[in-house]
Amino acid sequence: MADRLRPRRLDEVAGQHQLLAANKPLRTAIESGKLHSMVFWGPPGTGKTTLAKLLAAKSEAEFVSLSAVLSGVKDIRQAVQTAHDRQQAGFGNTVLFVDEVHRFNKAQQDAFLPHIENGTILFVGATTENPSFELNNALLSRVRVYVLQSLAPLDIVGLINRALEDHELGLGALQLSMAEEDKLHLAELVDGDARRALTMLEIAADLAEDGVITSALINDILAGGSTRRFDKGGDAFYDQISALHKSVRGSDPDAALYWLCRMIDGGCDPKYIARRVLRMATEDIGNADPRALRICLDAWESQERLGSPEGELALAQAVTYLAIAAKSNAVYTAYKQAMSVVKKTGSLEVPMHIRNAPTSLMKELDYGKGYRYAHDEAEGYAAGEVYLPDELAGQQFYHPVERGLEIKIKQKLDHLRQLDKKR
Repeated sequence: MADRLRPRRLDEVAGQHQLLAANKPLRTAIESGKLHSMVFWGPPGTGKTTLAKLLAAKSEAEFVSLSAVLSGVKDIRQAVQTAHDRQQAGFGNTVLFVDEVHRFNKAQQDAFLPHIENGTILFVGATTENPSFELNNALLSRVRVYVLQSLAPLDIVGLINRALEDHELGLGALQLSMAEEDKLHLAELVDGDARRALTMLEIAADLAEDGVITSALINDILAGGSTRRFDKGGDAFYDQISALHKSVRGSDPDAALYWLCRMIDGGCDPKYIARRVLRMATEDIGNADPRALRICLDAWESQERLGSPEGELALAQAVTYLAIAAKSNAVYTAYKQAMSVVKKTGSLEVPMHIRNAPTSLMKELDYGKGYRYAHDEAEGYAAGEVYLPDELAGQQFYHPVERGLEIKIKQKLDHLRQLDKKR
């Protein structure tokens, strides 16, 4: 049914207003017939294939489809040759649609380049993966990328209504009934995937008792759950961990909890989350609240001991603590700066007075000579002593911020530096 109800006009396409509203570049290109090679990037069931077919129909071009899952270079050559022969015979242009184009390797992607360049084909690729990572630069330079968005629940409800009312292509002849709240429930469960919504609706129609599609039936079909996107290694994965990290950094415990739950709900390994949360404690809180590191370690250990789902509560506790804790990236910044200096300055010598001197020979060579034992000095501090290599004397990496415990750390360091000056 999803294929039967595929839109035949641009105005029938659900969602994608950012591309298809009046005067938007893609709509203008399709309506004017002045088409160019392109890649549609978006989640499943958002209309990539539909748009490719519409632009082929609008430009009166032959539509040829390849699947990168099933096709190879031989298939590409055959499709290109057919397009060339058609063009030479005066039968018009060919839209070569390549589904799952990210599955083609570099050599396979390169096979399209000369034919895009000379106009033999109008290349239209479809991918659910980030083209920046999955498509080579040579191909990307010859196409325009259009980003499709998942459909809003109300857009999905519109498709459900159309399917229930259409007697010829949909389910209208079955005289089914479905409450408005149940339509919305189905729309929310399919997470913006129009094709999945119509497929589930078709299954529900076959199983409905007395022609009534209920919320309970929908839950049974979808095993009581939804299909929220979380790909465990693709854009959705990294976007969501980024959102969690930035919510913690931005001191928003509610957003941090939301993204934590999204990742857990999507099937993310809690141990991965625990590692990332531990990193947040050192990168964004640091010495402004040193307890954060211990709390995150405890949460990690609790999760491992309790397992799922009980252990995830410990992660939630850690995430909310990090979000409300005083923030400082002073240690993170200091570490990066110190590492940069180390890489630039090479193997600078350890100053003689702080070298280890376990043997008589080393002592004769002045190893450790002049070292001042800090515990014997006033305030337990050897004022004026230098511990960096001579070439870096006076270099400061760590600059505590005026937040949390680092306020006191800054005060102490300022005091010690005043003692250095007096010395």
